[in-house]
Amino acid sequence: MTRRINPRLLDPDHAAALSGVDPAPTEYVGDQLLVSHEDFDGALEVLRAVAAEVDWEVEPLEADPRAEGLPHTVRTVRIVPAAGRLAKAPDAWLLLQRTRALFGVDRVLGVGLDHLVAASPFTSGNPFTSGNPFTSGNPFTSGNPFTSGNPFTSGNPVTSPAAAYGVAGWGGRQPIAYAGPAPHRADRVEGRRPVVGILDTGCAPHPWLDRCVRRNVTLDGTPIGYTDPATDPECNPDQVGLLDGMVDQMSGHGTFVAGLVHQTCPDADLVSWRVIPPEGPLVESDWLLSLAQIAALVRGGFALDVLVLTMGYYHETPQDPLFDPTLLRIIRDLAAHGTLVVCAAGNHATDRPHFPAAFTPWSDGNGPVRADSDVLPVVSVGALNPNGCTDALFSNAGPWVTAWAPGASVFSTFPTYDGGLQASAAVEVQGRRREAIDPDDHRGGFGVWSGTSFAAPVIAGRLASRIQARMNAGDDLEARLVRAWDAVVEETSIKR
Repeated sequence: MTRRINPRLLDPDHAAALSGVDPAPTEYVGDQLLVSHEDFDGALEVLRAVAAEVDWEVEPLEADPRAEGLPHTVRTVRIVPAAGRLAKAPDAWLLLQRTRALFGVDRVLGVGLDHLVAASPFTSGNPFTSGNPFTSGNPFTSGNPFTSGNPFTSGNPVTSPAAAYGVAGWGGRQPIAYAGPAPHRADRVEGRRPVVGILDTGCAPHPWLDRCVRRNVTLDGTPIGYTDPATDPECNPDQVGLLDGMVDQMSGHGTFVAGLVHQTCPDADLVSWRVIPPEGPLVESDWLLSLAQIAALVRGGFALDVLVLTMGYYHETPQDPLFDPTLLRIIRDLAAHGTLVVCAAGNHATDRPHFPAAFTPWSDGNGPVRADSDVLPVVSVGALNPNGCTDALFSNAGPWVTAWAPGASVFSTFPTYDGGLQASAAVEVQGRRREAIDPDDHRGGFGVWSGTSFAAPVIAGRLASRIQARMNAGDDLEARLVRAWDAVVEETSIKR
């Protein structure tokens, strides 16, 4: 089940300041903190002491039973007003900064914000997410704005050139027809098939994908991620907002990602886990739990050659000892057992490090993780335009982006939704229905979308294809590490 969160933006110009701690903006759960298991009781003691000074209380949330026995997990604590006291709204950042000031930074190194983690499809600036400009006051009824003047250069509702990628017809989510065959998948392969894991919004039934996607892989019978069918955004597209039938922001995302991996490596087996809710951001603590479970699954012998992470966040202190190491520990655990982690670089047209993508070895050597030839690296992926030779304007960039792939106006599989929007015109003629394109009718099963979310699975599929070509070299851990490194060197800018 998803849960209600209290989102907050850390604004460095107005947030509590502490000498030696120079934060950058980030989004977090306003009334929660993450505490490492290593010194949970000690950290809880000092947090409670500081909270009492401002009439707050710190309550440990009940540990998720799925975390029992996992080495890479954190506990969550919630900050609430003290009983019977009138206090300002609890704020995790303020409590963390006050505790650092009073007890020292080293005393709470295992304590961090519970960040909001977002996937990277391009959806902002999309007029199709609220209301349909083609149903009333339609400029297309007289004159053609595409033959004289461009609506995106004059009187443009889109506020920036990069935002145009969110508009249907310019790279935004929309249905598309496909008349060709499905990707060819061999009935039998030598050795085993490469396995690609996708931690996303899940995966809807689809003729292309049902033959290769597993949706029920657990850790010794314990589910990984969300499993309630009622909250599945791939099958229930409108769960958030008004009762208008509008397709939620993230609905279809996981199916689209799976289709891109399948196109680039049809022989791969795909494993889909659902962790992203329909409205978008997921809570870091939930994300870390699912990743820790997947790492335990791999440690137990489950063959997972590539793991696609289309989500990420901007950490407020990425270059100093306050940076929470839990996520990196999990990724390095996966890497040590032969799993390549492929991450989307983000869609904010910035060079600010986006994690976990920025855990890759930086080309300038200045990243938080040093290159190590004995450890599989994180692969960070930026988006190219359809021409294949220019970077998409929305894509993040920097020395921490190590691979580039098509991520703008890409084609892939889509759940067979028919959302609340309607065609701008329809008529019955000679017993047949005629209408303009319905912008959210995906009953054809395919669509177009943009984002680094979709460049990452393209690279993941290419890596899996290269790994498959070397499967005959054996399947012990040493062989898996060697072929994974070979694939990385061939497909990315990372050097061993």
